Amino acid sequence: MSKKSASIPVHTMPNEFGLGIAIARASVEDLEDIDEINQVHRDAYHVFFLQEKGTSHIVVDFQDYNLTPQSIGYIHPLQVHRVAALVDVKFVALMVNTENLNPEYLALLQSIAPVKPLSLSGEAFALLMEAASLCLKLYERKDEKLYQPLLKDSCNALVGLIAAQFIARPQTAETLPRFEAVTKAFKTEVERSFISQKRPAYYAQSLNISVPYLNECVKNATGHPVTYHIAQRVALEAKRLLVHSGKSVKEIAADLGYDDYPYFSRLFAKTTGITALEFRSKNRD
Repeated sequence: MSKKSASIPVHTMPNEFGLGIAIARASVEDLEDIDEINQVHRDAYHVFFLQEKGTSHIVVDFQDYNLTPQSIGYIHPLQVHRVAALVDVKFVALMVNTENLNPEYLALLQSIAPVKPLSLSGEAFALLMEAASLCLKLYERKDEKLYQPLLKDSCNALVGLIAAQFIARPQTAETLPRFEAVTKAFKTEVERSFISQKRPAYYAQSLNISVPYLNECVKNATGHPVTYHIAQRVALEAKRLLVHSGKSVKEIAADLGYDDYPYFSRLFAKTTGITALEFRSKNRD
């Protein structure tokens, strides 16, 4: 068994990308850091993929995904992932730190994350590639007088087009718009606060609604109550640390806001159907 680091590695934007934006068209032969991205890590920035050719096999939070030609992918900064295989690939990758994202687009991305890779029609993918081509051209024009704002605006246009494709997915007739809006806001707040806040009352108060109404919205939109989603988010973070770090279960419990280690162990087993140590044993390399 390979030795695990104390925590999950976080990749930061290289110093040469001082603007907090990088975009490139690449094939597997162009990747100098292939060994690094093959290892489990998080990125401290948002990553968008436009797959032109071949197949990229990625593992994101214990789920396997394939990006095939004319498909797009998005990995947000919290997600634990690695590139498992690249087969005859050609793609465009856009990396943007949070500070450079249009606030409206950032809120949208936070509300839809995580998302599965999405296959597009030829027309939709061609539009994205046109926007990506402009970004690529501007990225190289470093002597342009308005280089930074032009690059930022063009890349945000591409991000907006990508986000629009994800939110254009069909919605079920049973999902009422108000219920879905409240549920998205709830999930966004859970993402920010799940370590310190476990009680439904906190999330209801942050959204200025009652606990019963919050439960009604979330259950109608997802089929599960508020407590289920909080427990699932805690369990996901625990799984990440169990498999990809060398921390003990007691240390992980403390990291996730639980002083009562036995309670955390019971909650994990109830949520996942398996004990923390069993999960670690089954999923470690």
